[in-house]
Amino acid sequence: MIKKSLLSIITLAFYFSSFSQAEEILPPDFIKTITFKGSTNQAQLPILRLGEPFTLEFDALTGNEEDFYYKIEHFDFDWKPSLLVKGEYLKGIDNVRIINYLNSENTFQIYSHYDIRIPNQQTRGLLKSGNYMITVYDDYDEVMFSRKFMVVEDIVTVGVQPKRTRNFETINEKQIVNFKINSGSLNLNNPLETIKTLVIQNNNLKTAITNLKPQFATGRELIYRYDKEASFWAGNEYLNFESKNERAANLGVQFIDLKELYHNYLFKQISRKNRPYTWNPDINGNFLINAIDVDNVDVEADYVVTHFTLISEEFPGKDVHVFGNFNNFEVEDMNRMFYNRERGQYECDIKLKQGFYNYKFVTVDLDGTIDEGAISGNFWQTENNYKVLVYYRDLGARFDRLIGYGEANSERITN
Repeated sequence: MIKKSLLSIITLAFYFSSFSQAEEILPPDFIKTITFKGSTNQAQLPILRLGEPFTLEFDALTGNEEDFYYKIEHFDFDWKPSLLVKGEYLKGIDNVRIINYLNSENTFQIYSHYDIRIPNQQTRGLLKSGNYMITVYDDYDEVMFSRKFMVVEDIVTVGVQPKRTRNFETINEKQIVNFKINSGSLNLNNPLETIKTLVIQNNNLKTAITNLKPQFATGRELIYRYDKEASFWAGNEYLNFESKNERAANLGVQFIDLKELYHNYLFKQISRKNRPYTWNPDINGNFLINAIDVDNVDVEADYVVTHFTLISEEFPGKDVHVFGNFNNFEVEDMNRMFYNRERGQYECDIKLKQGFYNYKFVTVDLDGTIDEGAISGNFWQTENNYKVLVYYRDLGARFDRLIGYGEANSERITN
């Protein structure tokens, strides 16, 4: 009886672990500059319209022309595998080799540039809306990395309005997102159960607010006017630099040096937490690959070792990281800073492809909690981008459809 009970527990544990929430897998050090291209801007959170072509690109800094393969999986709203079989959401086949690649030209850093174009001869398109994960792996079936993306049907319209929080304790530091969903011709059955929402700040899925329920319904509109439940720390404008000309100091670069590669030393930064807010236009943590005097930035843009410096007292019990979409807003060894006690500053160098980059400094607690405001501060005036995604699963349906999304920025935020 005891053996039978233990077997049942192990079976249940395996079952639940097999269907846990899917997480993106970080690439190894030699995989760089992973970007999506579709209707969204390069490298931003990819939200693609059903039937729209898209491209996933990346560089392998080995110079060996390695073979890579890809597969595509469909997920429910909560990033658990959907009940659909592959033939229901994918036209054609996946698990095929990436055949489109080019080697770098006239660069100090040798690399191969790969791109997966959907549709192609093997993978002819996606048939359903919803959440997807694309996974890239090598000849030995070892996963190199995976990235989430979304496919949307334009069925409902979503009005999004960022506002200052109504909570007096955080009114100078937080923003909230009010929104409403107009169902148009779609009859939304039991929206409290069938509608799910996702609110995203600056294309970062890791800080998204999930599954707010409608508070009011008027005709064909569902209205969401939450305060605390729909609030985000406002943060501060991102810092930026440009490296499009590797032979000269660009925006944000104090000086350069040529070693095995070009090195860019950025201007040293200080904490902005206790300083007045200053408007500084940014692209909300994103990056754009760019280089001068080249015909094809995909293979002619070089890699530059970029040196970041933060003048600060040490943060005991915390790590400090350079933060941005250049590595999908991850905190990992690659972007962790080291404290130089002799100079009283945090230092880090990262190999990045030429372009325009946004970044900020964040602290990370021992439990992995990220504080974006510990160094940069939180200011209600900060311009942030907000997206609201709307999912729908009708009664008896087998998967969550993504039926619409809306977005707005807080540049003209109101009370």
